[in-house]
Amino acid sequence: MVGRILRKLRHFIFSFLGNKMLKNQSNKVKCGGFCIFSPSTKVGKNCNFNGMKIRKGGSVTIGDNFHSGDGCEIITQNHNFEGEMIPYDHTYVVKDVVIEDNVWLGNRVTILPGVTIGEGAIIQAGSVVVTDIPACGIAGGHPAKTFSSRNKLHYYKLKEEGRFN
Repeated sequence: MVGRILRKLRHFIFSFLGNKMLKNQSNKVKCGGFCIFSPSTKVGKNCNFNGMKIRKGGSVTIGDNFHSGDGCEIITQNHNFEGEMIPYDHTYVVKDVVIEDNVWLGNRVTILPGVTIGEGAIIQAGSVVVTDIPACGIAGGHPAKTFSSRNKLHYYKLKEEGRFN
């Protein structure tokens, strides 16, 4: 019983802090772990984070019904290695990240700049996503590759019925 109370308190505190960082948004997030959101992060409805770091730079758009595992990170800028110094200069290459509706990230997923993850996709724990993932794709690895797909008929039936966790 004490464990359940502490877990609820932890979720309350992390969610409060996460929503403070997203202060200009009407959609409230649930955070099961410590999260950092950049000012240019936009989230949809029913988003659940369990420890997420979103670095500043480009914008990050996350759709409805998003779930992430622990220790995930989204990066929107890279050092400019084509600049005026070696190995890189003091400028950045900035690219936006888009995560569509109903996406699930496993623990410790890293998403690099310029990536779009399609609706209903699942990213395997420990993956580094460097290219776009299609809708309903199941991807994993370093770099992440799509190796399977959800049953689209089943997925769209559940979506039509409004069966979201």
